[in-house]
Amino acid sequence: MNAPARGVAGSVGPETEAAPARAPAWRPWRRRSIAVRLAVSALLSSALILLIAGLILSTLYRETTERAFDSRLIVYANDLATNLVSPGDSEGRALGTLGDPRFDLPLSGWYWQVGRPNAKPRDIRTSRSLVGVPLPPPDNAVGEAGAGQLRKGYGRAQDERPLRIIERTVDLGEEGRYVVRVAGPSDEIESDMRRFSMALVTTFSMLGLSLGLTTLLQIRFGLAPLTKLRAALGAIRRGEADRISGDYPHDIAPLAGEVNLLIETNREILERARTQVGNLAHALKTPLSIIVNEAEAVDASSELAGKIREQAAIMRDQVNYHLDRARAAALAGTLGTFTDVEPVVAALIRTFGKIYRDKTLAFDAAITPGLRFRGERQDLEEMIGNLVDNASKWAAGRVAIRAEVIGQGEYPHLIVTVEDDGPGLPPEARVAVLKRGRRLDETKPGSGLGLSIVADLATLYRGRLRLEAASLGGLRAVVEIPGDASPKA
Repeated sequence: MNAPARGVAGSVGPETEAAPARAPAWRPWRRRSIAVRLAVSALLSSALILLIAGLILSTLYRETTERAFDSRLIVYANDLATNLVSPGDSEGRALGTLGDPRFDLPLSGWYWQVGRPNAKPRDIRTSRSLVGVPLPPPDNAVGEAGAGQLRKGYGRAQDERPLRIIERTVDLGEEGRYVVRVAGPSDEIESDMRRFSMALVTTFSMLGLSLGLTTLLQIRFGLAPLTKLRAALGAIRRGEADRISGDYPHDIAPLAGEVNLLIETNREILERARTQVGNLAHALKTPLSIIVNEAEAVDASSELAGKIREQAAIMRDQVNYHLDRARAAALAGTLGTFTDVEPVVAALIRTFGKIYRDKTLAFDAAITPGLRFRGERQDLEEMIGNLVDNASKWAAGRVAIRAEVIGQGEYPHLIVTVEDDGPGLPPEARVAVLKRGRRLDETKPGSGLGLSIVADLATLYRGRLRLEAASLGGLRAVVEIPGDASPKA
């Protein structure tokens, strides 16, 4: 059998931590930092504003471009209407090129035609550029169809080229009405729109980039006090400072003051706990010593005296155990309290090397340089010391100690492993040694409280103790403590 009494994870908590509840899909932004939320909201709102402004400007520019193009077409339409209303026979009047040679070039995209409403193609007069096919009326025309009114819209030429078309009805009185249509290539409008859109996208992209950089600088400047406050809290947590110092804006200064007050109150409570634990220890140990002395004075060889001494020793062990646990409970996780692991392990190896020098044990230690434990040195010595003591009792010749950190980052864990090359312990017996004071072998010295103390201390630090089969052949005890146990930067 191995070890007097060894705590295990089953006695202090579950072997594995319960999986955290999955947050609803609509809540992820609640966990984002303030800087990310401000940056994303500012960038999205800026992008939306720029997009809306771009659409408005594009619409206005298109209307302006169309009006300018329509003005040219209206001039040509008015010129044709003037020729129609001039004295003489309307059917025989000559309608010229309107001063623009493009109306004479076949399929140039610039066309005009004049004819009565519902006239047959042979009765319609057209420009030379319009080869044989009448000019269609504008699609989705805007404007009224009355005499003298203009109607505007888009259409397509016989070669499928897009056109901007102006239509006007001219009333000649007794001679009747004529419909005048003038068209020009609308790809000129689209070309202008493409150039404008390209310039708009380039300008707004540069503006958006400037706004984004400005927003990030504003957020960095505005949240600088919070970053400073976070750094101050981190320094307290690492034991580099005992309070928040420095000047803060009026919005944050009350928070810094409340945190300092909380730290001071916590220290006062812990100091009172230390004092009360010390007073209780003194009050209990003195009567126990008197009882033992009186029992020896009456009759040191009597059965009653021996029983009194035996029970008094058990009481003293139990008192020490519970007082140590009360002290550890008050100090576990204290802000600003850190202990270097390597010196503690080195001191324990020297101590137990002397205690078990008759066994000529070899102690192998592998400690991450600069590793620290967030807690009191006495608690760390208690946990590792009990594990090393227990391993030394049962080791055949070798004890291995390893301390490291897993999960570097926001949630590190300190892992301390102590194993021996002794006879080991079967799985069912590992459960039996969980009970406080339970000893599987009475031939070994001790009270049976060692591993119970380790398990309880690990629990107070939100950790656990588990027992496993060692690679050396004996038993491996693993203490895992979450929190700020990490190598110093």
